[in-house]
Amino acid sequence: MSPTRSTAGRTANRSALTWAALATAGAALIARQATRPAPTDTETLDATRTLLRAALPSVRPFDVQLWNGEVIAATRPSRARLILNSPETLGRLLKLPLDMALGEAYLRGDFEIEGNIGDIAAIAETFDATLNPADAPALLRAAATLRRRAGATPPIAVTASLEGPQHSRERDQQAISYHYDVSNDFYRLWLDSRMVYSCAYFPTGTETLDRAQEAKLDLICRKLRLQQGEHLLDIGSGWGGLAIHAAQRYGARVLGVTLSEAQLHEARARAEAAGVADRVTFELRDYRDVLAHAPEGSFDKIASVGMAEHVGRRNMPTYFRAAYTALKPGGLMMNHAISDGIPQARVPLWLQSGNFARKYVFPDGELLPIWETVKHATEAQFEVRDIENLREHYARTLTHWAANLETHHEEARAALGEQRHRLWRLYLGATSHYFEKGHLGLYQTLLAKPDEQRRAHVPLSRADLYEG
Repeated sequence: MSPTRSTAGRTANRSALTWAALATAGAALIARQATRPAPTDTETLDATRTLLRAALPSVRPFDVQLWNGEVIAATRPSRARLILNSPETLGRLLKLPLDMALGEAYLRGDFEIEGNIGDIAAIAETFDATLNPADAPALLRAAATLRRRAGATPPIAVTASLEGPQHSRERDQQAISYHYDVSNDFYRLWLDSRMVYSCAYFPTGTETLDRAQEAKLDLICRKLRLQQGEHLLDIGSGWGGLAIHAAQRYGARVLGVTLSEAQLHEARARAEAAGVADRVTFELRDYRDVLAHAPEGSFDKIASVGMAEHVGRRNMPTYFRAAYTALKPGGLMMNHAISDGIPQARVPLWLQSGNFARKYVFPDGELLPIWETVKHATEAQFEVRDIENLREHYARTLTHWAANLETHHEEARAALGEQRHRLWRLYLGATSHYFEKGHLGLYQTLLAKPDEQRRAHVPLSRADLYEG
């Protein structure tokens, strides 16, 4: 780390801590003033101006519009607009953890985002406001005014209600159903024609979403060195894109497993339509049941695409040990999963729960750093043969998905209802930014189970992945 960057980081952290101390003092003041009458519109407007002008990042490519039409202009060419819909909005945002307060306020409709959602999501890393102690009393009064005006917070209607121990079979089924059984018609609105719901691959950067998803499926099969007649296990098979591709292009026999009934029915229909139902089987089964009950060495290759995020840290050793046992000696496994990345350094982690997505998007989902995934895999006796980070590709994928959702926003809103539609819009727009900036990674990890002579059945170079 360069001295300049280090100094900037320390300054940002001191600033955030000073603001946090102000928030703590403000909470005490708010509690003392709770019985006072609600502030007038003029008092609320003055308090909003005071707090926003003190707290907004100095470098920001977005405008802020107040409920009365007043605009606080961007300080860089504007790519987005944050619109506060009512006098209650800012007061509802003055709660910890910040990510939950912001996300829930958007779901409720307290504010709108026009343009690039990623520019708004970047506030946590661009926050640089410094607090002059002389300004603290005025800011405390403004915060207390806004909290009194906020009133009772309306409930969120889309919260997942899961029962049972975390990552038990029963609870995992509920978590998968919450996210994936929303509606096949909804996913058709914004996914590609194969309905592949994972990172696409853009080798030149000019591919359409359909072509990039086909390229990703082919890249996985090439990395697995998939051959005619081999038996492939597709864990978390989704709507069948990879399994059908592997059977059509490579002549593989495929068992695909999912916990989503909606995905199961769609995948079976697609396999029939593609003419590969004799080579592709889809089942509604937990990965633990498949791996635990399959005879040792049942599969030549295993692909787990976008599924490891649902396994959970506690179950990762079991996941990799069972996969190792299910593979034939000389077999390969592709683990394609989102990973934790570089933190958003400007706001201390204790001010952000990191739980918004786990509560509203992927219940019980857990993202591991890549080193931890590799640790669990190697402790299960796998040999790591290749690791590739495709985070820029996922940023592009999400940009395509978000654009498609915007194109079909009326149909999506009709299918999901207002709050859930807003949830998906926020999730796709913000997550694209997180991949672009490295806060999230997408790693394809190729794992080998060496044969009796300790040979891993991969070429001496990676050239075959890019030939033809």
